[in-house]
Amino acid sequence: MLIKRKRGWELGENQATPEGCYLKRRELVRAMGLGVAAAALPSMAWAETKDPSAALYPAKRNDKYGVPAPMTEERRVNTYNNYYEFGTDKSIYREAQKLEVRPWTIKVSGMVEKPFEIGIDDLLAKVQLEERVYRHRCVETWSMVVPWSGFPLRSLVELCKPTGNAKYVVMKTLLKPAVMPEQRDPLYPWPYTEGLAMDEAMNDLTFIATGLYGKPIAKQNGAPLRLVTPWKYGFKSVKSIVSLEFSDKRPATFWEALQSSEYGFWANVNPQVAHPRWSQATEKPLGSDDRVPTLLYNGYAEFVAGMYADRKAEKLFM
Repeated sequence: MLIKRKRGWELGENQATPEGCYLKRRELVRAMGLGVAAAALPSMAWAETKDPSAALYPAKRNDKYGVPAPMTEERRVNTYNNYYEFGTDKSIYREAQKLEVRPWTIKVSGMVEKPFEIGIDDLLAKVQLEERVYRHRCVETWSMVVPWSGFPLRSLVELCKPTGNAKYVVMKTLLKPAVMPEQRDPLYPWPYTEGLAMDEAMNDLTFIATGLYGKPIAKQNGAPLRLVTPWKYGFKSVKSIVSLEFSDKRPATFWEALQSSEYGFWANVNPQVAHPRWSQATEKPLGSDDRVPTLLYNGYAEFVAGMYADRKAEKLFM
């Protein structure tokens, strides 16, 4: 028997709280006499966190893939987050500070020459960090432009040495219900699982982010490392990665397992293909009152469209 219960992921766009109303809560706090201290909280909540990789940032900018503008304000990106492990609303940044990101180990398994584990700081010592400014487009129709720091996923794949039979790389988020309270809900298919075809993983645009705004990435944004595929909807960007498995079988990904009619494996951005419950033709940048047209492949078609020429029979765009 299928048990269906409404959760945050089932909200339609017209049910979401307008950003203006959300931000007015600060005005209420000020009216209560807590203004200065409370207003400082969003920037202070993670500012004191010690990170042994802090000296690696800011990384040198790589503008090869464009520098979209305008840049989204850092405070908005750090306080408006989808991270379902910590809660189903956008205000999880305080809850996320409970996440410990050291020690942190990434497990490599599956179709590789030799399975192994590697610590995050050992991994950072083996790659060359750079900064890239990418567009980010959420399936919920909000968007942002942010400067990620990190390295091409290609560098990590080459370090893993997959065999020729590997067709997909499967990535998973940390599973720790004591820290991530939503993972106690058995109706979700935890741990969060995402995957890419090998040619997608090796594409130059595909990025592993370890930093944001010239410093180590904040916990609520997926510390200590997350996937960034800017031509795909944001739910493909698995956060707080603890494992990579190379497989010849396409994985059942988190949102696809929940609602495959609405969230497909490929999840490429296309303004002409509507979500079953809302249009994808436009988007609302964080901090803006206006909606702007959404671009095919989120504006990165020249770098990625060729990968899908032989996959037209697939459901590529949702």
